[in-house]
Amino acid sequence: MDTQVKYFTPGEAKKTLPLVKKIVQDILSEAKEFRLIIESKEQVDTTDPEIKDRLHRIDTFIQELSEIGCYYKDWNFALGLVDFPAIIDGKEVFLCWRSDEESITYYHDLESGFAGRKLIPEEIFYQ
Repeated sequence: MDTQVKYFTPGEAKKTLPLVKKIVQDILSEAKEFRLIIESKEQVDTTDPEIKDRLHRIDTFIQELSEIGCYYKDWNFALGLVDFPAIIDGKEVFLCWRSDEESITYYHDLESGFAGRKLIPEEIFYQ
């Protein structure tokens, strides 16, 4: 990670969650429409205005998340997975949220990804 990264505390990440949830809903909705368009075509033409428009919208929403300081990590567009850079026990980690979760309660180290999620230690929420 570079030095320009914004690190979130769990509390800060939770404060952004209503906006992040809305953006992720928009991403998943656009991706669903995109899949329907692709499935309805005999041949996929990436210069097709309808396809280009959907891809542009998805990219715009992903950029919005980036501007907040978090990262969209679900390239299958099924889980709505978002990572928030953070520091826990002196190590760079990602606070990890999935669109079907009420709150941000998990984190993982930079290498293990979603499969290595652990509960955020309770004491971290009070720092």
